[in-house]
Amino acid sequence: MTSRAKTVIGVVVGVLVVIQLVPMGTKRNPPESAPADLPPKVAAILDRSCFDCHSHRTRWPWYSRVAPSSWLLSHHVGEGREELNFSTWGDLSPTDKTRALESIREVIEDREMPPRSYLWIHRDARLTQEDQAVLRGWLDSLAVEPERADDD
Repeated sequence: MTSRAKTVIGVVVGVLVVIQLVPMGTKRNPPESAPADLPPKVAAILDRSCFDCHSHRTRWPWYSRVAPSSWLLSHHVGEGREELNFSTWGDLSPTDKTRALESIREVIEDREMPPRSYLWIHRDARLTQEDQAVLRGWLDSLAVEPERADDD
C-alpha cells in the first residue's frame, strides 16, 4: 500500500470518527398522545410495516447510533411522523382523518409504502396481498364522507 493510499484511508477513518460527534435529530419515542384504536390484525400489519416511521413506537436499530446513517434515519422518521403519525391519530380532525385515510389507501395501492429502501433491511415489512386486503377492509370501515366529516 502506498503512502498516499494510507493517507486517504487515515483521512476517511478520521472523518468517520469526527462525524460521530455531530448529533443529528433525536432518536427517541415521545409518549403517544392519542394513538389510533386499531383492530388486532391491522395493528400487527402496521406495527411490522409502518410504525417505525409513522408512530412514536420506532425501533431504533444499532446503526441509528452511527453517523451518517443516524442522520438519515432520524430525518426519515421525522418526515414520516410529520406526514402521518398513528400515535397522534386521535388528535386529527375528521377532515384530516379522511385525507389521511385516502393517502394511506393511495400509497398502499401504488406500493409506495413501505419504501424500497426500508425493505432492503426489513424484509418482513413487505405488504402481502392478504395484508393489503386487510388494510383495505379497515380503510373501508373508517371511510367518512367529507361533508359529514366537516360537520363534526
